[in-house]
Amino acid sequence: MAPSRRTKRVVASQPGFLNLKSSSGAAGLPSIRRKRVNKNKKKNWNKHSDINDVTEFLEDVRHQERTIGGLLSEKSDDNLFFLDVGQPKKAEQKVAEPVDGKKRKGKAVRPLRIDLILQHDSLVPPPKDVLAYQQPNAKKLRRIAQKAEQLAAKGVVPRRQKQLLNRRPADRTAKKAVTEANNNPDREYYDIWGQECESKDTADPWYLQQTGKKRVKRPEKLNEKPSVLPAVEVIAPGGSYNPDFFSHQALLQEAHEVEVKKQKEEDKIERQLAVNKEHIATEETILREQVEGLVEEETEEANEEEEGVAVGAITVAEKKTERQRKKERAYKVKEQLRQANRYQNDKRQQLFQLRSIKTSIKQEEQETKDKQKQRKAKQEAQKAQPRRLGKLKFKAQDMEVQLSDELAGSLRQLKPEGSVLKDRFKSLQKRNLIEPRERAKFKRRLKLKYVEKRAFREIT
Repeated sequence: MAPSRRTKRVVASQPGFLNLKSSSGAAGLPSIRRKRVNKNKKKNWNKHSDINDVTEFLEDVRHQERTIGGLLSEKSDDNLFFLDVGQPKKAEQKVAEPVDGKKRKGKAVRPLRIDLILQHDSLVPPPKDVLAYQQPNAKKLRRIAQKAEQLAAKGVVPRRQKQLLNRRPADRTAKKAVTEANNNPDREYYDIWGQECESKDTADPWYLQQTGKKRVKRPEKLNEKPSVLPAVEVIAPGGSYNPDFFSHQALLQEAHEVEVKKQKEEDKIERQLAVNKEHIATEETILREQVEGLVEEETEEANEEEEGVAVGAITVAEKKTERQRKKERAYKVKEQLRQANRYQNDKRQQLFQLRSIKTSIKQEEQETKDKQKQRKAKQEAQKAQPRRLGKLKFKAQDMEVQLSDELAGSLRQLKPEGSVLKDRFKSLQKRNLIEPRERAKFKRRLKLKYVEKRAFREIT
């Protein structure tokens, strides 16, 4: 029973106590009824249940665990009581001498108050970290270890260990170099990476492969750059703010050629899309189309006569006689003999043409070498050109050229042109680091609806 209820009963039993919960309504006061709650539901049970006695009991248990280290009922008498044998004799307190050698009067040095506050005063042991003792696949590893112990007891060697024993040991005949002292200034430079590589070369390759210490050979293609072009291209001398006359004219000529090439491409597209004059309808073609079905009967009669003659010619064809067939066979045999004799004569004639054949062979070899050189030169030239990495082709950036009357002459009057961000973006595309791209087109899903406001409508 909770202590609060007990105290209420004791107080109620005292003389002169006024009970406000009496049903008779004494002293003219209205009776206070307790709210009746259905505790069959979990919600009402948790809300209207009195758990003060349980919480007080648990708090008392926690207080005993913090101060004593357990419950009083479970402790022995030796832990709870001690024998008082009087006041012990005071031992001489040794005061630590200061560093400067002077003796200080007063009490001994005590710890600071802040250090006493931060000390751990609870006797409850810290909770055990369960995750620190967990091991992934512990059950499987335990089963494998048990099986290995059983096999070892029977004298059976596992297959992996047997392979290690059967491997040929590495050649260890090479003597180890005597290491010099570290304090020798005349010793050679110690290269950590070089020594590691040497040790890996002398080690067993199978061991390096199984332990994962052997690196995968890097393909040579990954060492090549995608383009031989520099990251930042220096502009021509004619692009300076105060260029030389000839260099500026050369840059203008180059820009002129680029514009002429663009104009030729536009003219070519216009010519391809232009309408051919021969395909335009004239009065003659219009009249021919109008009279197309009037002379159909005459043409049909002429076609029927031609077909009849062809059919008659097929039926009139005569069979070949036996004499004609023999004559044809003899002619075929004679033609075959003639071709064979001609082939033999050509072979005999080639004996007298050895010099010309050698020269022709040398010419062919020279031509193949020239073609190989041209192919290599073309491949080298392609390295400096942007490749086709996506569905779009690379478009070079427009040249930034100033005309003769636009030259500033001084750096203060120079006007900035172009964009550094766009220039870097085009450089990445030109060096085949990213594919050519174009700005995404905005497509409106819903149509715009224009509505006049009331204030504008009133004005108009």
